[in-house]
Amino acid sequence: MWVACILLAAAARQPAYAQQRVDVPIYIPPGDGQAATCSGGEVVGLDPRGDGFLSVLSTPGGRPHREIDRLYNGQEVRICDQHGPWMGVVYDGRGRRMGDCKVDEERPVRWVYTGPCAYGWVHQRYVRITAG
Repeated sequence: MWVACILLAAAARQPAYAQQRVDVPIYIPPGDGQAATCSGGEVVGLDPRGDGFLSVLSTPGGRPHREIDRLYNGQEVRICDQHGPWMGVVYDGRGRRMGDCKVDEERPVRWVYTGPCAYGWVHQRYVRITAG
């Protein structure tokens, strides 16, 4: 009995991206062979005396949504989609480098991102565009 409780508690503390699933897909724009398909960005403006993190959501704001991960000041993201003030981002939350995320693959049509890197929706207020 106690073992089952301990295992359940350990599973609940796993990083959110280990169980990630977005409710609104993030679309990667088609590539033209000349420029990156997604813009570079950096998480900024989080109050270290406040929560100190930016919630990555399963949908572009509103309700219902779930927090699926957390980002921190200085973390690099790739901005691939946008709905109003909400950005669809891909980031290295699974220990991969941004170059391993495969968001710049040449495809003639836009496509739904499903990995291998972490992804979700964040508010644009806390992301500074660095490239693209």
